[in-house]
Amino acid sequence: MAITKYNPLREMMGLSDRLNRMFEEIGGFNMNDEITGSWAPAVDVYESENAIEIKADLPGMTEKDIDVTVENNMLTIKGERKFENEEKRESYHRIERQYGSFYRSFQLPNTVDVTKINANFKNGILELALPKREETKPKKISINVKQK
Repeated sequence: MAITKYNPLREMMGLSDRLNRMFEEIGGFNMNDEITGSWAPAVDVYESENAIEIKADLPGMTEKDIDVTVENNMLTIKGERKFENEEKRESYHRIERQYGSFYRSFQLPNTVDVTKINANFKNGILELALPKREETKPKKISINVKQK
C-alpha cells in the first residue's frame, strides 16, 4: 500500500469537479466555463421557465469595450478594461481593481434559441437573456373529465 502526502488543493479541486457535475446534471448548463485573460468579471447565471439569464459585472466599461458572440452553442463574452488614469502606476499606493483583457465562454444547452438572444448594458452590468426554444418549454396538458 502506497502512502500519499495529503494535498488540500487536490481535495478542493475534486470538490469543485463534483459540484460542477451536479450542476450540469440538474440544469444541463455547463458550469465549466472557460476563463482566460488578465482578469475575469463576476457572472451570475439564472434559469427561469422561459430563459437563461446571465449578468456580468463590468464596471468602468462601455458597450464599445465588450464583444458578445455565439458560435457552435458557445456563448463568449470578451473585452478589455483600460487603466483609466493618466498618472503613472508608481504614484499609486494600492491598485486592487483589475484591468486588461478578459474572456469568458459558456457552453449553452440545446434548449436555448440562439437566434433570439438579447443583450443590454446599463450601469456597468451586462444582461443577457437567452430564451428557450418553444418546443423545450414545459407545456400544461388539460384533463377533460367525462361524466358517465
